[in-house]
Amino acid sequence: MTTTDLNVYLDIATEAALAGGGVLQQFWGKLENIQEKRPGDLVTEADQAAEKAVLEVIGRHFPDHQILAEESGQQGNQDSDYLWAIDPLDGTTNYAHQYPFAATSIALIVQGVPTVGVVYDPFHRELFRAATGLGATRNRQPIQVSPTQTLASSLLVTGFAYDRRETNDNNYAEFCHLTHLTQGVRRGGSASIDLAYVACGRLDGYWERGLSPWDIAAGIVLVQEAGGTVTAYDQSPQQLASGRLLATNGHIHAALSHELLKIQPLDWSPPTIPASR
Repeated sequence: MTTTDLNVYLDIATEAALAGGGVLQQFWGKLENIQEKRPGDLVTEADQAAEKAVLEVIGRHFPDHQILAEESGQQGNQDSDYLWAIDPLDGTTNYAHQYPFAATSIALIVQGVPTVGVVYDPFHRELFRAATGLGATRNRQPIQVSPTQTLASSLLVTGFAYDRRETNDNNYAEFCHLTHLTQGVRRGGSASIDLAYVACGRLDGYWERGLSPWDIAAGIVLVQEAGGTVTAYDQSPQQLASGRLLATNGHIHAALSHELLKIQPLDWSPPTIPASR
């Protein structure tokens, strides 16, 4: 793929992300229909409207490409080498509670490899963009990962999957363990923003399980193009379908991988959750 091609895809991904983010701003504080797809996994009319706006942009420019969108699933030409992974509202729970940490995430995956990524946070007016070989930017200015060299001096971020109430493999033990070894572990609630923050050096590393391709594909490109490292927990090549991801500035990657592999899930049973009133 030529640099010209990549720039075209990056510009269309940007157009789509801005369209989705614009819809999120329109619905902010005005939601009337908040539903659960499954326990802890919310969907709102903003998710659906933003996805419609994104799909309109992608479909208009690339009608022969595949689509994998969080709300409407897989569609388009299943024989295409080009797959758009779309999360119209990454951070729905935050958004539903008017906690302004959410984004529209758009990625182009070419023959299984994340190649173009755009994450737009409309609440902080931050546009993160990257494409393979072209570097990564925030609001059109180059970004790079942090220079932090050790876990002890690092600030990490993670998250907890929707099935955390049903499984002991819920990331609680990892969170506790790494909180003691670092300057802190944050839980943002939006994987795409977490990865964008690793890419621009605000955070030094990120790990999580239970992820979908639309959550992380754009962020993977951002981190890699900003000079970071993205793998599976054990430092083998990351597989989108695995749902697990380790992304760092590179300097702390081996150490963070080592600590993650030491941890056994907690022998833990969830408390009884009272019915909503």
